[in-house]
Order: sequence, then structure tokens, then C-alpha cells
Amino acid sequence: MPYVRPLLFALLPLFAGCQLFSVYTPPSPTAAQQRLQGELRLQQGKLLLRPCGEQRQLEVINDGSNDIAREAATLFADGNEQLFVDLRGTAGASKQAGLDGEISPSQVYRLQGEGPACNEPGFSSLLLRASGHEPDWSLGVSEKGLVLLRPDQEPLALPYVEEQLPGGNFNLSSEANGQRLELWLAPQRCVDSMSGAVQHLSAELRLNDKVLRGCASFGGARSQ
Repeated sequence: MPYVRPLLFALLPLFAGCQLFSVYTPPSPTAAQQRLQGELRLQQGKLLLRPCGEQRQLEVINDGSNDIAREAATLFADGNEQLFVDLRGTAGASKQAGLDGEISPSQVYRLQGEGPACNEPGFSSLLLRASGHEPDWSLGVSEKGLVLLRPDQEPLALPYVEEQLPGGNFNLSSEANGQRLELWLAPQRCVDSMSGAVQHLSAELRLNDKVLRGCASFGGARSQ
């Protein structure tokens, strides 16, 4: 027994060293996420993405975490030869000859068969875009404010406040110039009733006493 305590004290630095080693061991590297927009084509059963302004061709891997393959098949069946996609995912080297890489989407923000695609004006500065029909309306949000567009009416530009809510929901609200506007957004698949475009947010616009519904997606200046 008289030798036990000195032995324990002698081993303490060794135990401490082991703990420090485990604490400060750098974590294993993880693949970085990328956000890409571009042209999506179906070729020999594979979804191929050509990012905007590039010549690369990336295979879009459907690993079951999203429905991009099924959604794309529906839009291709409507007669679209190519689609526009806005997504975020993990990129890697391709296992197929003739391709420049592959990407596994973790989030598909927007998938559509018509529209301005890579040439959408002001996309890079947009935080959010939302739109709906019957009646038609569209709304763009940037750091400077929001603008609501409706047929036969002047654009309505307003400041806004954003509030985060449980479950990934959030809303934008504004009360200025005699107008009360609220945009409620929920993270759920939403299909445009006219074009069939798929977006990752459902939207409900409340303007004074009117309630308008539609879909929404993040702009180029926002990913979360």
C-alpha cells in the first residue's frame, strides 16, 4: 500500500496526456457543401448538371435524401428538354469517364422548366423570392427591403422585419405607408400551380385583409 499512492501520482501526467491528446485531435475532414445553379439534362438515365457560366458537367447523385430524380422526371415528361436547378450539395470526383465530377444534393431550392434560369436579373442580391397566382403576385426580398409586384398596380416597396419561428418557419412583416404586409414561410415542398416548378418553401402572403398563397425559395444571397 505505501507504494500505491506515489505510483498513482506518477501515472497522472500520463493519463492527462492521453486526455489532452483525445481532446485536441483534429476532427476528420468533411466534404464542403457547394451551392450551384445551372442547366439540368437527362442523358442515358443520368442527371447531368452544367453550372451557370461553366462548361463542366457534373452527375447529380440521388442518394435518397431528396426527390430530385422524381421531380425532374415529372418536368421532363412535360416536354422540357432541359431544366434549371438551384441546389446545395457535396461535390466529389466522378467515377464516370467524360464527366468533371459529381454532386450529392442536400437541399434543392428550386427546379423549373421555364423562366430566366441563369439569366435571372438581380438573383445574386436576392435573399428570397416568392410568387403565387389567382391573382398573380411576386415578391423579392433583399437586405434593403422588399418589393411586391402585382398586375396593373404600382410596385409596393417596403422595409421589413424578419422573425424566426420553431420548426424552420419564419415570417417577414412590414407596416408602412398605410399598408400591413406579412409573408409566412414554411420549409416544405411547394409546386407552382401554373408552371409546375418545385420550390423548397411554401408561402402565404397577407396583405391588409387579403390572403394569397404561393411558393418561395432562397435567392443567391441566402442559403439558410
